[in-house]
Amino acid sequence: MVGLSSPLLGYESSSREFQYLASVFSGIILCAIVYRLTGAISSLCFKAYGKLSEEQKIEWNNRGFSTAHALVVAFASFYLVVLSDLFKEDSEDGLIVNRNSTLSNTVLGVSIGYFLTDLAMIFWLFPALGGLEYVLHHGLSLFSIILSLLSGQGQIYILLVLFSESTTPFVNLRWYLDTAGQKSSSLYICNGVALFLGWLAVSFEHGIMHLADLSLSYNNNFNLEPPVVARILLFIYFFTHMLLHFDQLARSSSCVNNHESVLVLEDSQRFGQNSY
Repeated sequence: MVGLSSPLLGYESSSREFQYLASVFSGIILCAIVYRLTGAISSLCFKAYGKLSEEQKIEWNNRGFSTAHALVVAFASFYLVVLSDLFKEDSEDGLIVNRNSTLSNTVLGVSIGYFLTDLAMIFWLFPALGGLEYVLHHGLSLFSIILSLLSGQGQIYILLVLFSESTTPFVNLRWYLDTAGQKSSSLYICNGVALFLGWLAVSFEHGIMHLADLSLSYNNNFNLEPPVVARILLFIYFFTHMLLHFDQLARSSSCVNNHESVLVLEDSQRFGQNSY
């Protein structure tokens, strides 16, 4: 039995590693394809695209695969956490935090491919696509996702965080409209309201998750899983950064284009003014 189980274990391990690598490379290839398609379609359908500088065209295309990734992982995360039986208490034995599936592993692998691609572009054009805070964000995101993928633990937490990517398309649409000179359009206002409501919902979700983390850690003598630790550190960093540098962010037009919470504040203020 030992002689038979050892080759089987080795085969399962190599098959799992192949799946991880395939999903990561699939994420990278998806980003490259969408990047090219965004440029090709935009040049044919949007006159404003032809007037952009080379750096603006790169960011335009970059936001294309950022939107594609956000839509894919948001829908997949919603399906896995809400619709499927993977994380339901009565669906199978074992702790919920230890559950994973081929689909959940694939989603995490694709996200790793996206973050690697986006991080490479950030370094390539630094700091045009984002400053050090984006490098730290992507680094901590990669750290937590890779740990969760390799350990098979804490995937429900990672999927809930990936679901918050559902606000990214609204942020990118705002940038597209602003760059195309459509800042005074009704679509811009509607998108801002949707961004505001989505951001509130995601903030509420994150607050519930962090309370659950602290509750679970208290019940387990504060033994937190590494992906949970990385996510809590990421939340603390961005909350502190926004608190300490809010005045600078509000005054800086480049930061306003990139920091989601400042976008939400600006849109809520504009919506309030337009309602009178």
